[in-house]
Amino acid sequence: MAVSALAPVRGAGDFFAFALDVLRGLFKRPFQLAEYIQQAWFVASVTILPTALVSIPFGAVLALQIGNLTKQIGAQSFTGAVAVLGVVREASPIVTALLIVGAGGSAICADLGSRKIRDEIDAMEVLGISPIARLVVPRVLACMTVAFFLNGLVAVVGVIGGYFFNVILQGGTPGAYLASFTALAQLPDLIVGQIKAVIFGMIAALVASYKGLNAKGGPKGVGDAVNQSVVIGFMLLFLVNFIITAVYFEVVPQKGG
Repeated sequence: MAVSALAPVRGAGDFFAFALDVLRGLFKRPFQLAEYIQQAWFVASVTILPTALVSIPFGAVLALQIGNLTKQIGAQSFTGAVAVLGVVREASPIVTALLIVGAGGSAICADLGSRKIRDEIDAMEVLGISPIARLVVPRVLACMTVAFFLNGLVAVVGVIGGYFFNVILQGGTPGAYLASFTALAQLPDLIVGQIKAVIFGMIAALVASYKGLNAKGGPKGVGDAVNQSVVIGFMLLFLVNFIITAVYFEVVPQKGG
């Protein structure tokens, strides 16, 4: 009973130690450039199209909800500003992170888990090759890079979708929608959105790599590791998002109407 009760605590400690090893490995040489490029291309190829398709309805729903709300309170002139804030600061990093975890992270976990059950990881360690430096570090950097650029894509598509649905479907004024961008939004909002995306990409890759390298029990164990990596990744992303947002509101003064 005591062992099972301490298992989550021990797992959290092991993951934290693993993350520290990976972060330390980011600054070590030699750097696996070919592996990094290959993984970045792979993660981008499996996430670009789904991310773009998800961002359109996401931005549309946000714009429709905000448009109806601003009509109810008589603040239609701020519809564009609120929509941009919602997309750039919150929605785009979350959408990017969910796709990175669900598509890229699960593939990374399955790949490393398969290597683990085939004893390739043990063979690398016997040969004196660090699996973290050779396999994990390039994947973490690849997810961070792809998340950075995907977040920009989601922000652009979300803002365009919000403009279309608010102006075309709800009869909003194009000039007022565009002019209100700078009423509440500011450059730090975009910066914190990009920072969030990079951190979320790092977390997704760390969780997927940790679960993949610790997969046990054959193919079924790999499947269980993939499921666990997705669930844990989602939970960590929302927790970290809350912490970053709370700190941001305390540090950066917000613009008033």
